[in-house]
Amino acid sequence: MTLSDQVQVLESGEACPELPLVEGEGVCRAVVWPGVGAEQRSMHRISLAPGARTVALRHAMEAVYYVMAGAGAVVDPGSASEQALVEGSMVHIEPETAYRFEAAAGGIEMLGGPCPADLELYRHLDFERRGA
Repeated sequence: MTLSDQVQVLESGEACPELPLVEGEGVCRAVVWPGVGAEQRSMHRISLAPGARTVALRHAMEAVYYVMAGAGAVVDPGSASEQALVEGSMVHIEPETAYRFEAAAGGIEMLGGPCPADLELYRHLDFERRGA
């Protein structure tokens, strides 16, 4: 096996498929997901404009996110519980925990997702899992 068989450099921009997870102005794109051969991890680039948020999410597996820029909050949609997020924050979501991200006044840019991938997030995409 060569290094090129083991390492991929992936773009995180408009070439990545969009996931319908944003309410308001913003976008969520699948960067690392089963459509590019990922089996044990997913990473989504989430960009939320001021006041935007994600839909409520819940996965059978854990999820981890990193705040690349901006600020906002991770919210439990079933209660008033929320945790502030700033640039550099890491968020760990336990399995079967409901959550939603909300952008603050300056917006927020995040990278992360469920581990392993939650195939329900990609059901709207026509793709074939590599190696499947």
